[in-house]
Amino acid sequence: MDVNSFKDSQITFTPQLLKMGDKKKKAQMFVKLVSAAGTGFFYVKRKPRQFTEKLEFRKFDPRVNRHVLFTEAKMK
Repeated sequence: MDVNSFKDSQITFTPQLLKMGDKKKKAQMFVKLVSAAGTGFFYVKRKPRQFTEKLEFRKFDPRVNRHVLFTEAKMK
């Protein structure tokens, strides 16, 4: 294989092709739902990016063995 054959290839590099990091963000993101009982138990759910309010669900917490309120928190 000759090195000069790569110079004659059909690919032309434009500034748009060389630009990195301009990727489209996903339509949904993951959020962490933390138990209001203070046990540290959490669920992870998907949330649309257009949905601006914080999520709140009443779900089962196995550490206190009952349904409690789960609120959205930052994922680290």
